[in-house]
Amino acid sequence: MTGLTSSQVERLSALKDEVDAGLDALLDDAEAAGGGQVVAMARHVLMSGGKRLRPVLFMLSYDAAGGVDRDYVMPLALAFELIHTATLVHDDMNDDADERRGRQTLHLEAGPEKALIAGDWLFVQGFGLGGRYPERVVRLMADCCADIAVSEFKQLDHIDDLTTSPEDYLDIVRGKTAGPFAAGCQSAALLAGCTEEQARNFRVFGEELGIAFQLVDDLLDLRGSPDMGKPRGVDVEEGKMTLPLIHALTLSHGSDRATLADLLASFTEDRWDELMAILERSDSLHYVELLVDLHLERAGQALRAAGSGAAADLMVGMLAEIGSRTR
Repeated sequence: MTGLTSSQVERLSALKDEVDAGLDALLDDAEAAGGGQVVAMARHVLMSGGKRLRPVLFMLSYDAAGGVDRDYVMPLALAFELIHTATLVHDDMNDDADERRGRQTLHLEAGPEKALIAGDWLFVQGFGLGGRYPERVVRLMADCCADIAVSEFKQLDHIDDLTTSPEDYLDIVRGKTAGPFAAGCQSAALLAGCTEEQARNFRVFGEELGIAFQLVDDLLDLRGSPDMGKPRGVDVEEGKMTLPLIHALTLSHGSDRATLADLLASFTEDRWDELMAILERSDSLHYVELLVDLHLERAGQALRAAGSGAAADLMVGMLAEIGSRTR
């Protein structure tokens, strides 16, 4: 991992293992209580891999903010991971996706009716864990989930919409992707005993990291390969207006603009080289790379104002790792 020492990589692995163990125990308890088929389906999607980036970051935020009782923050970390996984189940249904993390999506395996309920179950379990905290943290979680729903509607409204602006895009990303990072980091800092002002720096860190994370995902959709865990062109085929496409539509003129509009209206794999040529001429990929660096730098600045120590150093290393994914 670029930007991380071997000891930091080991610590990240240990934190991920803690999260996995916590999720597994939660599922075991639900199964023992008679959860049956819905628990089995939730386990299918929840334990099928993933880096656990969000819960790990929230535990590190707690540590960097001066928290001392890891057991106190763990339910928060698990709650956000459950909610995140619920959104994946529902997103896969909206996108009619075939695979998630190399496995058949839940709605194809079990049917959309049961997949919808399994996603709802994950949401409820997440709030069951998060609801034990002070009202301020519960409100942050609730607002975050409401923003996810609003942003999902906005994204659906902008499918195949060639008039989507960068402002539209960032509005969606702030609610859907960056919002959970922001709310989780802020909540963890508050649980560690930070003031609202101090916790705000952790929120800014999470939001800026989340924006960069989504921009990297946009680039991977255009540069990715099965070896990287993300096949190329999925977002393009689904009609999602990612920032490289929006930038190219804004800057391209004449035949390039007309060709790009035609490509996006009826994209097929055999026109991939045409698409990439237009993106290269508009310098759209490089533009998004610069934005990734900008938002990661802003995240680092907020973190330096928020906390210090080994946990904060590890979080800085994670920023570098995110930035290296497209290089």
